[in-house]
Amino acid sequence: MSEKELSQGEQKILAARTAIDTLINEKKIFSGMKIGLGTGSTAMPAVQRLAERIKDGTLKDIKAVATSFQTTIACEDLQIPVFSMNAKQICGGLDLAIDGADEVSPEKNLIKGGGAALLLEKIVAYNAKQFVIVADSSKTVPSIGTKFPLPVEIIPEARVSVIREIEKLGAACTLRQGVKKAGPVITDNGNLILDILWQTPPDPVEMEKALNRITGVVENGFFTQNKPIVFVAQPDATVKRL
Repeated sequence: MSEKELSQGEQKILAARTAIDTLINEKKIFSGMKIGLGTGSTAMPAVQRLAERIKDGTLKDIKAVATSFQTTIACEDLQIPVFSMNAKQICGGLDLAIDGADEVSPEKNLIKGGGAALLLEKIVAYNAKQFVIVADSSKTVPSIGTKFPLPVEIIPEARVSVIREIEKLGAACTLRQGVKKAGPVITDNGNLILDILWQTPPDPVEMEKALNRITGVVENGFFTQNKPIVFVAQPDATVKRL
């Protein structure tokens, strides 16, 4: 037991480093792999640790697909080769994707997209043979959809009509506003983000499908179709594996 409890930031680093090292030891990360790398404050320590294991010679010939401008720039700075999902070296499929999450349910359903990168994150996660999530202890919750807002990426011209249809599904909608920018958040794909909440927990599997059937919705932040391995760091400096 640690004498001092780890902060949330320290937990994120511990979860990320433990996940990378454990997966290398179990030979689930190995030289020559195609790896999708996520976005956000927990994914970035995983990118850093992967770079360290490349630099120390443990891993070679890693091909990365980044899920945002943030991750692409980090990979460039850390000298991790970055490719498009469409590149011939990737051919639309990955061996592994590693990312963070905003909420994780006991069934390992997720909410992702707090950093507005959910579209490419889902493309990467759903085209990976193995999906891995790293998280701090605050991210594991009894149910998802009522506390942390679910991001929904939408075509700007469809804003009003999409909000109307989402409200019919029982959720309240808020257009996400920029920080240090006047007006709404614009995604890497040139779209808008709606943040939505339910008063009672929805069925994330069915709601993921229902939201994507609305004309003008590009993608939503429920991740239910590729169940991940989850590494959750605890305040006492242990890491639980779900």
